[in-house]
Amino acid sequence: MKCHLFWSIFKIVFQHKDAYQVILDGVKGGPKEKRLAAQFIPKFFSSFPELADAAINAQLDLCEDEDVSIRRQAIKELPRFAAGENLPRVADILTQLLQTDDSAEFNQVSTALISIFKIDAKGTLGGLFSQILQGEDIVRERAIKFLSTKLKTMPDDTMTKEVEDYIFIETKKVLEDVTGEEFVLLVRILSGLKIMQTVSGRQQLVELVVEQAFLEQVLNPTDADSVDRLLQCTRQALPLFSKNVHSTRFVTYFCEFVLPSLSLLTSPVAELDIQLEVLKLLAEMSPYCGDMDKLEVNLNMLFEKLLEFMPLPPEEENGENAANEEPKLQFSYVECLLFSFHQLGKKLPDFLIDKISAEKLKDFKIRLQYFARGLQVYIRQLRVALQGKTGDALKTEENKIKVVALKITNNINVLIKDLFHNPPSYKSTVTLSWKPVQKTEAASIGQKRQSGEDIGATATTKKLPTNLPRRNARQIYNPPSGKYSASIGNFPYEQQGGFRGGRGRGFGGRGNRSRGRIY
Repeated sequence: MKCHLFWSIFKIVFQHKDAYQVILDGVKGGPKEKRLAAQFIPKFFSSFPELADAAINAQLDLCEDEDVSIRRQAIKELPRFAAGENLPRVADILTQLLQTDDSAEFNQVSTALISIFKIDAKGTLGGLFSQILQGEDIVRERAIKFLSTKLKTMPDDTMTKEVEDYIFIETKKVLEDVTGEEFVLLVRILSGLKIMQTVSGRQQLVELVVEQAFLEQVLNPTDADSVDRLLQCTRQALPLFSKNVHSTRFVTYFCEFVLPSLSLLTSPVAELDIQLEVLKLLAEMSPYCGDMDKLEVNLNMLFEKLLEFMPLPPEEENGENAANEEPKLQFSYVECLLFSFHQLGKKLPDFLIDKISAEKLKDFKIRLQYFARGLQVYIRQLRVALQGKTGDALKTEENKIKVVALKITNNINVLIKDLFHNPPSYKSTVTLSWKPVQKTEAASIGQKRQSGEDIGATATTKKLPTNLPRRNARQIYNPPSGKYSASIGNFPYEQQGGFRGGRGRGFGGRGNRSRGRIY
């Protein structure tokens, strides 16, 4: 029996090449021989360098055995082959084995990869990136996810500057040909590197995102994929912006190419209010905008778009042609546009005085005054409705909507008051309704704000007397003259990774790649 032979040659195997060959041949035997081979092949691997290729191939055969217990044993022992020039090959093999559907086996592969990563991080990364760039789709996908989840758990002495530089260089290669989900994961990987925590590092990341966003091209608002790409890239860039890393290129692009086509934008997701999503992104970016070449032009575009969402007062009711209903007040849109205008207006404070006509300024103030009157009514009624409510009482769906509505209307009210100053002021600070409120800002937004206002959320447009259909994409607010309704929930679009379509600069297919074992 071969099994008996294995045990008899155990003590003399170091001196007998032929005996080691018998062990290698054991991979063709029965289950017992295979299990012993899975242990002994790596155990004596270093003693027979001339049989290294044969030994590795034999172990790989065991990694593909029909018996899952044999496969797991063989995979467990693979790191013992990871020495010197063999390590990148072992890393490449383990990366391919990530495609297994057996959860225990997958965990075994992950553990093996982590163990050799700690031996030689750069060599292991070479195997991983080789498969990411050239491997099958399933292998590529799982290798990227492995890096996105495991790199942050590696000890500092493993993640040296040299290793992080290598990750950055290789990831840039991968970013030349990615899907949306891959793009999100890769940016997350890079964002977690220590070398990316500096101003220059963040700036490099922003430049990478700019390349993917195609900001040098005119946006086709009716192409859902192009709109999707812009939204995803902007979302990835947002956390990188600061007073030292500016959002100027994105803000400029939104003002020049997105706002003029706002009503034409095609949503990549049916439930998404694409116009509100775009305006929210612009609002979040605007505080980090640096010097802008066409500031007056872009500020004027923001101003004109703001006018579209701030109606004139209705005709007097005693006229024969009096309006039959109140104008539509789109609170969420106005909050975003007014905030963006307020932020950019700081850079050109005389815009409302010297850059627009007296007639247009008068028209603007009439609109502001009408909106402000409506706000005061809503704010008073909302405060009365929420007065005395705390804890669980504020967690009901109806009260959550009221809390959101109060925060939105308070924000708009503060910004309108600033613009009513003579000359207009840009000094007030508000926290956008869907962002966590800062304690230092809470008191400045209203004299009697309820504690529940700190809940961040969003809202969509409403007509005064009309209820809109229930939507899950955004929190919906009906002013006090109507009914508070609809569900509250964060639509998951922001967390999806999705440039729809395939990979490539045009997000087309990456082409057919080989199938089967390529190690």
